Amino acid sequence: MQRAAVIMAGGGGTRFWPVSRMATPKQLVRLTGDDVMINETIKHYDSVIGRQNTFIVTNEKQAELMDKVLFDEVDRSHILIEPVQRNTAPCIIYAAMTLKKLYGDAIMAVLPADHHIGNIKEYERVLNLAMDTAEKTDRIVTVGLKPTFPSTGYGYINYSEEASEGIEVYDLLRFVEKPDLATATEYVNSGRYLWNSGMFIWKVSVILDYFNKLLPDMYADMEKIFDDLRTDREAAAIAATYPNLQKISVDYGIMEHAEGVFCIPADFGWNDVGSWDSLDNVFTGDESGNITAGEAEEKKNFILEGCKDTVVFDAAGDKFVAAVGLDNIVIVNTKDAVLVLNKDKAQDVKKIVDALKEQGREDLL
Repeated sequence: MQRAAVIMAGGGGTRFWPVSRMATPKQLVRLTGDDVMINETIKHYDSVIGRQNTFIVTNEKQAELMDKVLFDEVDRSHILIEPVQRNTAPCIIYAAMTLKKLYGDAIMAVLPADHHIGNIKEYERVLNLAMDTAEKTDRIVTVGLKPTFPSTGYGYINYSEEASEGIEVYDLLRFVEKPDLATATEYVNSGRYLWNSGMFIWKVSVILDYFNKLLPDMYADMEKIFDDLRTDREAAAIAATYPNLQKISVDYGIMEHAEGVFCIPADFGWNDVGSWDSLDNVFTGDESGNITAGEAEEKKNFILEGCKDTVVFDAAGDKFVAAVGLDNIVIVNTKDAVLVLNKDKAQDVKKIVDALKEQGREDLL
């Protein structure tokens, strides 16, 4: 059966401001590797799904840059453009309907655009297993990540004690929202909880049946424009239909109500690269735990004197960066903004973005 990857790439990456902006979000920026993050994501599954079978769901503000930076092998007609953002369920049904129109049915792997994978071989093996399982069983399959610490920033998956399919595929018992620290610690210590990776694998026919059952209005609206997809009428049909779709995540709309979902516990050096403090898990620091990245590292345009566990990320290369006696700090330089924060407050960068919105500083968003 045809295999396809669907990458959700319409977010703004606000916790990586000022490098990540609405028109140039983190998935279109070189943050963690030799290429922009969305191309790094595509590299991860090269031996499992061909680049020509990659589909990207993004928004109008990002579509032009997406076209410029994507690998040449990715068919530009596979860039699906949302006229407005309606959360993940609408973008998934849009992609699923597109695959149905092209292939009739297919194995669809829904993947985030901005995750770092440390062990590519293991990731490929798990993704192959998940796609084989979805094809063989007509079940939804998700990948759960073995937690390395009691994170309060991730959702969790509770899974069965005994494997249900083969030796690595378990029944998913329930999804759990982001817990407090005590609950997260209890989850990790139990050995029966995994981090929710946001990776879903299913047959197109299976997920569309779930949409028809659980989100029938959304399904009916998209079914009405099915014949317009992959024609010169598509853009107008999507523009007229999409703003009226319910704004809901696939987790709430589908996954929490689906029956018989399989889960594969995995450990392949995953990091969601969600905020500036996460770079500690992506880059190797010096003997004092300091990390330099971007132009600062390439041009050696910095001096850190007596600093510890400090990150310097230079996206502009337009000035020398010097720091003395810092501990647990992040410094980010771009052409029009400088951000300095304590790593413990990395999640609060979004508050800066919210404040800029209130001030009408569109030039910085």
